[in-house]
Amino acid sequence: MPAHLPLFVLTTWLLAMLPGAGHALMMRQTLEGGLHIARVTIVGNATGLLLWSLSAAAGLSALLSARPGVYVVVRIAGGVVLCVLGINTFRARRGRPQPPGAAAAPGRRWGAFGAGLATNLGNPKAGVFAVSVMPQFVTTHGPVFASSALLGVVWAGVNACWYLLFTWGVSRGRSLVTRPAVQRALRLVTGLVLVLLGGAVAAGY
Repeated sequence: MPAHLPLFVLTTWLLAMLPGAGHALMMRQTLEGGLHIARVTIVGNATGLLLWSLSAAAGLSALLSARPGVYVVVRIAGGVVLCVLGINTFRARRGRPQPPGAAAAPGRRWGAFGAGLATNLGNPKAGVFAVSVMPQFVTTHGPVFASSALLGVVWAGVNACWYLLFTWGVSRGRSLVTRPAVQRALRLVTGLVLVLLGGAVAAGY
């Protein structure tokens, strides 16, 4: 059993609330694709957290210490994904956001899942948390890998709960944000944030 589990839940909840690439991505997905697309993106994001957790449990921190280039590649790839999403947001046409209950095409769902996954895997905050902070909550008694895996599931669940709440709030405000002037402003701000965050991630800031 992981140590100090309530404190871990509180820590990951506060971390999820911090503004960053995830929020910009979730806002973009909700406004342009509706809640279905946003939820698939959240699943991709949660999968990324699980992969970070399991990798850290399997000795990722030792690998990154021995071969820093591995993390550089992951970080740059994540930065590129964010930049591409930002550029696509700039280029997106105003107009037909999906209604809240609309289902997404399978290809678009896979794209949304991939966007959430890639954005998370390229997030240096997630990597640093997984390899340096999360081990502090792992039990000192019993199987370390199982304890780390459980923490990863909790981390992914907490993150998903926050983003479900966040995207629901964005969706509820669609009557305001679908106005042409507001939509143009949001596309501009969201695209700019994604590009800037992508550049910062790729540069290692």
